[in-house]
Amino acid sequence: MPPAQGAGRPFAGFAQQDAYDDDTTRLRPIRARSRSRAVAAVVCAVLGLGLMGGAVTGSWLTGDSSAAAGSADSFADAGDLWHSVPVDRLFPPVVKGDGAGPGGADRVWTRIAVAPDSGCKAAFDPLLRKALAPVGCLRLLRATYTDATRSSVTTVGLLFTKADADGMRALRARFEDEGLDRRSDLMPRPYAAKGTVAAGFGDDQRASWTISVLTDAPVVVYAVSGFADGRTVEEPQPAAEAMKTGATTAPAQAGLGHEANGIADRIERSLRKTVTAATENSS
Repeated sequence: MPPAQGAGRPFAGFAQQDAYDDDTTRLRPIRARSRSRAVAAVVCAVLGLGLMGGAVTGSWLTGDSSAAAGSADSFADAGDLWHSVPVDRLFPPVVKGDGAGPGGADRVWTRIAVAPDSGCKAAFDPLLRKALAPVGCLRLLRATYTDATRSSVTTVGLLFTKADADGMRALRARFEDEGLDRRSDLMPRPYAAKGTVAAGFGDDQRASWTISVLTDAPVVVYAVSGFADGRTVEEPQPAAEAMKTGATTAPAQAGLGHEANGIADRIERSLRKTVTAATENSS
């Protein structure tokens, strides 16, 4: 298999664009202590900091953004990754999805293309673009994968926003309250790379999708899947619905909800690990 289009280059080389330019955060005195008590206090302090650091790292890796300590550093570091991390770290050439398929089946996805420099304007349906506009578009990174059988294709994206933590929380709350991630008129668009099995992956071929608004990073993670043979899908279905037991739609029966959700989940995990490493290195 030839190397994926755009493989190996760092995202730092991309030209800056703004995607939304056409639309439209008396302590009591401490008495002297004995040497032993002082040493004990220092040990406890060190242990406490270690536990706090572990808790922060753990919360980031598991997606729990409730921990306040260290969250500002992680948030800032995440926002800088688009220009400092190579393609292969954000979008690995091969992504393993143990238990990610229907019935807990294992999945393996191979990257077939990395999108060239682009903004956000053409990457989303118009209503989705408007819904995302409040957080702005600092950078959009995309890659397309295929499964081991080359019968499905999935585009996964990382939208790096201009928003602060409050802005991301507000956007997530709106998506959850209004169900914006489940509306078929607010879908991300695929990246159809010429010369690959995704060449015919257009808007009409979208079968299932997922959108995740992070609150501990200025990033929106999404994925959209379809059939590799280019067939039109009359009724695309959000991944959360297509993955339900007993779902009988074409996307559900083909496991395309699992494809979109599985890849998006693994890319999000990879992003979190990269942020954790960057935060540790800068501390």
